[in-house]
Amino acid sequence: MDQAESLRKKAKERKSQMELQDERVKYVEGNPVLVVAVTSGKGGVGKTNICANLGIALSRLGKRVLIFDTDLGLANIDILLGLKPEFNISHVFSGEKRLDEVIVEGPEGLQILPASSGIEEVTTLSEATRMDLLAQFENLDRQIDIMLLDTGAGIGTNVMYFNVSAQYILIITTAEPTAITDAYAMMKILSTKYQEKRFQLLVNMVADEKEAMGVYRHLAQVANRFLDISIDFFGFIPRDPHIPASVRQQKAVITAFPNAPSSKLFESLASSILSMEIPRSPKGNIQFLWRHVLRVG
Repeated sequence: MDQAESLRKKAKERKSQMELQDERVKYVEGNPVLVVAVTSGKGGVGKTNICANLGIALSRLGKRVLIFDTDLGLANIDILLGLKPEFNISHVFSGEKRLDEVIVEGPEGLQILPASSGIEEVTTLSEATRMDLLAQFENLDRQIDIMLLDTGAGIGTNVMYFNVSAQYILIITTAEPTAITDAYAMMKILSTKYQEKRFQLLVNMVADEKEAMGVYRHLAQVANRFLDISIDFFGFIPRDPHIPASVRQQKAVITAFPNAPSSKLFESLASSILSMEIPRSPKGNIQFLWRHVLRVG
């Protein structure tokens, strides 16, 4: 490569960086979207159920909410809510469908973007296709206020990928020792490998707030000793027979049993989400997320 070609390449790289920065500034000054990853170190802790109920509670508060089902192996939120999506995000990547043709409307105006293993095939897309997809995805910032990322469970690469793309990481655990251990392991990896330093903790399926606080204090003490992270107590959901009853009906508990103890707490937690400050930084904004997914820039 001669010197002139080298200079042209560097100039092109600088232009791309400036264009990306311009888009990020535009985002900050435009319609900010709150992006929250709802995740867990272990399966079976109620993560998807919590995500669905929070989404509906936020919709009731007048927010335009999209749940992006990023569990590539076991996409369950559609089953939980009794939905039967005909298409998923892989059909957008393949060019068969536009994004607005794939998004499914759920209960009370909640929007859901079904995922599939198609996300793993994104590396085969041409640059022109990626830019077209990016334009579709970034148009969402004018259509939604909050995006909840319903991640898979565990510490796999895809799970971590979406966690680090969000502005806030909400860790779901229960009081079971295995769930607590796996929650700690997830925070440890996100901290040491991906430099994530702040987490929100929600303790599910506990007797009361006292038990939930016990789980929180235990995790916080261990983290303070061995990790350089901050854990905030986001809240708890009690063991409530209305939840499994609503699952059998393929409805969210907040819809099927609006006066249930868990439903009232979901409403309170949704209000807490609205109090979250949207960071004025590229990390976690909707453009950052989709560029991350599409490997653009």
